[in-house]
Amino acid sequence: MRGIWVININKWKHYAIIVVAALFTASWLYIERENLPVFTTPEGPQAFYKAEIDDPKVALTFNVSWGEHRLEPVIEVLQDKKIDQATFFVSASWAEKYPDLVEKISEAGYTIGSHGYRYENYADWDDESVRRDMQRSKQVIEELTGSRPTLLRPPNGSFSQKTLELAEQQDLDLIHWSVNSQDYENPGTDAIVQTTLENTNPGEVLMFHASDSVKQTDKALPVIIDQLEQENYTFVSIEELMESAEAQSEEVE
Repeated sequence: MRGIWVININKWKHYAIIVVAALFTASWLYIERENLPVFTTPEGPQAFYKAEIDDPKVALTFNVSWGEHRLEPVIEVLQDKKIDQATFFVSASWAEKYPDLVEKISEAGYTIGSHGYRYENYADWDDESVRRDMQRSKQVIEELTGSRPTLLRPPNGSFSQKTLELAEQQDLDLIHWSVNSQDYENPGTDAIVQTTLENTNPGEVLMFHASDSVKQTDKALPVIIDQLEQENYTFVSIEELMESAEAQSEEVE
């Protein structure tokens, strides 16, 4: 069976519950691709976090919100390993401060998504504040890169059903993750490798960080890439994962 996993959080408002909610309220929804955007459903827009596919494909994603020293080593690892596809979700206030680093991501050929402007939880804001933050982030990134972002990962991964609706109004697909490397805890290279590999299956969206507070990602990443490639995994874009499977009309309980 092939499908797209989406997060339905109508009844779940807090970030701490989102991962649990994904296990109990995620829906696979059949969609005619030529008629509807992938994540617009009869229940409203949904957040993408993995594709249920058989092909060994995964997407690498990196959150960036502050600092100037950890991003380039991550990019260097990706380039050394000849990884052509990865997505960097950048905080636009950070991007304004470090436009040269944004340019390095762009020049390396990687996708740049929005991580909001201010690094604060959308779920705690009123609708107009969220709308303005999304809009400002899009504008800043487009001015710096020449391309308007189409992917959004809210700060801290925190969002509500209204966040999804506001993102849809601005032509943004909200991207969550299915594998959390927990690199932000700086648990050691081996722990990051183990956590990631033990939880990776086809169709996963892997989340890492490239901010200065996260100090071990560039050391763990080569090991993770090598091991997954030995298992015949390929690294693809978020967009390819979204396009590689059809959503199914089945509840996951």
